[in-house]
Amino acid sequence: MKTLISTNLVQSIMAKEAFVKESVDDILLLSEWIREVFEDGGKLLIFGNGGSAADAQHLAAEFVNRFLINRRPLPALALTTDSSVLTSIANDFSYELVFAKQIQALGKPEDLALGISTSGTSANVVKAMEAARTIGMKTVALTGGTARPGGDLAAICDLVLNVPSDSTPHIQETHLWVEHLLCEIVERQMFASS
Repeated sequence: MKTLISTNLVQSIMAKEAFVKESVDDILLLSEWIREVFEDGGKLLIFGNGGSAADAQHLAAEFVNRFLINRRPLPALALTTDSSVLTSIANDFSYELVFAKQIQALGKPEDLALGISTSGTSANVVKAMEAARTIGMKTVALTGGTARPGGDLAAICDLVLNVPSDSTPHIQETHLWVEHLLCEIVERQMFASS
């Protein structure tokens, strides 16, 4: 079991290192886009399934409340939390539309849609991105994989940050790491002098 622990740690670190090597400029670009959205009166709409849904809620909480700096709340919303909306859309239409309909109801051109999908192929995330593009929102995906980096989202998003790993746990660990990093960068850019 000690070998398992050591091996797992090394593989997790390797996934993050490979991601940073490929995506450092895109991480900085995304942090700039998020800052601009907040400064221009827009909001960050975040969504995903399973562990990615938990990430969406976690990231929204960090922006709305605080990350490391006590500052004003920032408008971020996880589209994974309203059980009445989610279940009514899934029941009356289809699970594939649970995020797209919320994007259509809440999204504005000055907003940013951030979809999280370890495979990049989650149908409901893809449909939400299509809806966001129709509105004129910026679209960003956090994905993973090596065979089809970015999956279906690669062709329809303005920006894709892909973790070059085929291990779902290591992709998710990297997503959480970069989500925290984005919070820290945006807070420093907006509030470090206050």
